[in-house]
Amino acid sequence: MNSTLTPNGALNTRQFVLATDLDGTFLGGSDEDRKRLYDWIEANRATVGLIFVTGRDPEFIGELCRERGVPWPDYAVGDVGTTIATVSSESGVAPIMHLEEEIAARWGSAGDKVKARLEGHPGLSLQPTDFRYRVSYDLDSSAFDASACTIIEEMGHQWLISDNRFFDVLPDGVSKGPSLRRLVEYLAIEPGRVLCAGDTLNDLSMLECGLPAVAVGNSEPSLVERVAHLEHLHMAQAHGAAGILEAIRAFDMHELPKGY
Repeated sequence: MNSTLTPNGALNTRQFVLATDLDGTFLGGSDEDRKRLYDWIEANRATVGLIFVTGRDPEFIGELCRERGVPWPDYAVGDVGTTIATVSSESGVAPIMHLEEEIAARWGSAGDKVKARLEGHPGLSLQPTDFRYRVSYDLDSSAFDASACTIIEEMGHQWLISDNRFFDVLPDGVSKGPSLRRLVEYLAIEPGRVLCAGDTLNDLSMLECGLPAVAVGNSEPSLVERVAHLEHLHMAQAHGAAGILEAIRAFDMHELPKGY
């Protein structure tokens, strides 16, 4: 697949593009809510684009769409912003290498060094997946020693705690928001046509990046506190998928059937 084209044409010709987190957001809400959103997307592919912006890795995205009936996205910003990729049901997830060059340069070969410095650190359990440009841990907040944050900063990287359960180490200046903006600019999509949706602190940079945004109703309190002042953000009452539909209607970004 051409890296700037999708089966229904370029994303910059679509009326609306949804750039959404997965867990708790696109995958959140009731079964009925998710089916309503997913069916609407599939019925309007000619005018609706879809970008997954997630902490999940490309392999998970492929399995999710093949095995759970979730709509295939046109593109993905994965691994908490360290992967920028095309997506198709035929070829799966393929990184857009020239969009990742700066990310790779900032990270270098830092993975093993980070793991060595944080080995045995209180409250951190290394996740088994070997990510390309990040290191991720499960977080036990009751045992966590915050000196890990200082260690990572001294190494020249950035840390991110989300949902009080995950600790990510990322290249400095790289996260969901900057990577999404890089992709939107590359695809020449009009920024006002893109809706960002999220629910935890690892979505903060995306919700703050200046594109229309929604914090769904089940968002973690720490995120709500950080984004409540944003004029370009809709604070949804509905949870997960229903909160996304609520924001599409609130911003009048695309026509929706009655009852949505």
